[in-house]
Amino acid sequence: MRVYKFGGASVKDADGVRNVTSIIRKTEQPLITVISAMGKMTNALEELHRSFFEKKQEEALGVYQNVIAYHRNIIKDLFGDGDACMGFNDLARSLKGIISQEPSMHYDYEYDRIVSFGELFSTKIISEYWAADGLANKWVDVRTVLKTDDLYRDANVDWELTPRLIRKAFDGKGLFLTQGFLGGTINNLTTTLGREGSDYTAAIIAYSMDAKEVTIWKDVPGVLNADPRLFPDAVMIKELSYNEAIELAYYGAQVIHPKTLKPLQNKDIILNVKSFLDHDAPGTRICERKGISEQVPVYILKKDQMFVTISPRDFSFIMEDKLIEIISIFRKFRIRMNLMQNSALNFSACFDDNGHSERLMEVLKDNFTVRYNQGVNLLTIRQYTPESIEKMTVDKEIIDSQVTRKVARFVLK
Repeated sequence: MRVYKFGGASVKDADGVRNVTSIIRKTEQPLITVISAMGKMTNALEELHRSFFEKKQEEALGVYQNVIAYHRNIIKDLFGDGDACMGFNDLARSLKGIISQEPSMHYDYEYDRIVSFGELFSTKIISEYWAADGLANKWVDVRTVLKTDDLYRDANVDWELTPRLIRKAFDGKGLFLTQGFLGGTINNLTTTLGREGSDYTAAIIAYSMDAKEVTIWKDVPGVLNADPRLFPDAVMIKELSYNEAIELAYYGAQVIHPKTLKPLQNKDIILNVKSFLDHDAPGTRICERKGISEQVPVYILKKDQMFVTISPRDFSFIMEDKLIEIISIFRKFRIRMNLMQNSALNFSACFDDNGHSERLMEVLKDNFTVRYNQGVNLLTIRQYTPESIEKMTVDKEIIDSQVTRKVARFVLK
């Protein structure tokens, strides 16, 4: 058994769907295929969710119509008729029904209900296209088998129940197609696994099925030492150990979702990262072998961060009790700190704005003095050299820094 995962860039248009289909046709079955929302549809559905939750009905309807039109154009190109995909039509009506109602008071619950349609749309369209093209497949609603708690937008997997349900749903030979990113509660409410969680879905399924390998298909040739959109001279790393890959994911490398690697490592399942633009290129192989990491500096840049410095109003030290209080507040708003450090009188953190930052600041200001910067960048250099630090920080204002034996991190303005 193999598991393939395709991201949104691979199926952003009809030609992309045909290209993915050609890859599938060349692959031995049984094969489980995990597919994300098409193109930038997750972003579009996030915009729809915001408009809906803010009760801007006319704006929400306009975004909805754009989302539907985008998918119908792909359907028309694939089938010759924009109304040909019955599964998509049913889902489109369901989404319109949701946004025609009053939103609940639960922001994250409504997010998962609406944004999940991206993966449902894409997989229904592709499943019906494959069937029409003579490629028999079984469409599986991943929400019925990947069970989670009700921590919406960042749900935790039920590792006792989920593998049993997955083994039952994907039992047998042939080609299976399912959604990334999504899960479901025991009460059949939709959840999501966190942004870019489709890689994690593939790993969960591979772990549950004792798969031979997982291949994540990207628009890059493999794991690079930097984002080629930001660093034109980025080079590919041919082979990585699980541990090194986990470190890169932890610091924010975009190729692999942070949660993806551990389930694969636990069962020694090989992970390949390959390019859907060049099917036959070797890509990057991630496995258990020790000492295989290539010693080149790896650059990870997280943009549009918030950087906050917190000081007790009573001028007391930042000791364990203050740290617990501060971290508990961040946890309450489900904000993951990408960098944190403290001195005697200050605690500093760098993090993504998940929509709760304004409320976070209000709560922190009850007991602390708070200073913050918006729109800063967090640069991480793993396996750094003095030259690599100089190259990346020259002519930039360094707001904060953190340097250890292998990792140098800078908050830049």
